[in-house]
Amino acid sequence: MILKELDPLLHSELRLAIMSVLLSVAEADFTYLQDICNATAGNLSAQLDKLQKANYIVIKKEFVGKRPRTVCSMTQQGQIAFKQYIEDIKIYLHL
Repeated sequence: MILKELDPLLHSELRLAIMSVLLSVAEADFTYLQDICNATAGNLSAQLDKLQKANYIVIKKEFVGKRPRTVCSMTQQGQIAFKQYIEDIKIYLHL
């Protein structure tokens, strides 16, 4: 059996955490992701940018009153990639 290479974009602790959260909710705002992932604003922003460039997530910026709000959601491509990553990990675990 030849093991598949794990998706390097998802094989990062913070990006994996972000995708795990987004898989279970329709959308999550930046502050929620920062809190639940225990990430700094700068690191979270950088990782969200990488996921967005790969078309794994969509980032929407809006205003609530006068306050900016950043909301993230997973794309269909992101769902497919994440589910494939999970299947690949299962193969690694069942050797």
